[in-house]
Amino acid sequence: MEIVIIFSLVAAVLLLHRPVSAIFNKLYVRQQYRKFVANETFYHSVVSKYIKYYNRLGLEEQRKFLFRTYLFRKSRRFHYIEVQESAEMPILISAVAVQLTFGLDKFMLNYFNDIFVLKDDYHYGFYSRPFMGHVDQTGIYLSWDNFIKGILGQTPNCNVGLHEMGHALAYVTFITETEEDKHFKKEFKNYSKVARPIFTVMQEGGKNLLGDYASCNYHEFWAVCVETFFENPVRFRHELPDLYDAMVGLLNQNPLNFVAGKTTIVPSRKSLQMA
Repeated sequence: MEIVIIFSLVAAVLLLHRPVSAIFNKLYVRQQYRKFVANETFYHSVVSKYIKYYNRLGLEEQRKFLFRTYLFRKSRRFHYIEVQESAEMPILISAVAVQLTFGLDKFMLNYFNDIFVLKDDYHYGFYSRPFMGHVDQTGIYLSWDNFIKGILGQTPNCNVGLHEMGHALAYVTFITETEEDKHFKKEFKNYSKVARPIFTVMQEGGKNLLGDYASCNYHEFWAVCVETFFENPVRFRHELPDLYDAMVGLLNQNPLNFVAGKTTIVPSRKSLQMA
């Protein structure tokens, strides 16, 4: 009898866990939204100053973007190493993460509670070359000097923030499996069908706009695709159209859809539908 009771209780907990979690999550989001409204003007002033992507969104999408940025920023611990902390730093880093995941349902990159901000290039592990950023089990690392140059467009096709957030998105999806966006995970297979042959050609010496670094390994190829997708979408679509379309489908957004300050649906070469 006791075994039946225990089994029933366990079954009830399992059945109720998801709906109860959903209710608490809705309550949390509502609470955070009220707090966000009080900070919205400041967030807008920071993000609109630096993030061109944000400025091309319509008003409704801008609010969604800022709220996601607020939630991401509030859920992280930011550590500053040999760099002077400012109120803008965590907001801009959070905004870049939101830019990458804006077309996805899951955008928090849960698992990475800590983000480390360093002043400039740094050395990591036993590698002799300096790093601009990296992702590992301890957190997301970014060099601020390189990060700010990337979002200001001072380093063509290079945006270390987008690059490392690309690594983080793959990390939580395929390594820790702590925040799996169903759409992203499903479409990554379609992306790889196009990407793998291009990557293989690059490893054999083939050249394209992604550059030599993308041929190091498949992880870096993916992260460079992310950078180029947002930083140079016109050339990307022109020179690697199938890969560009695969990125559109994977991230559920198209940087070339922005027209006159609002998003419009511009069909890709394969008529992929956008959110």
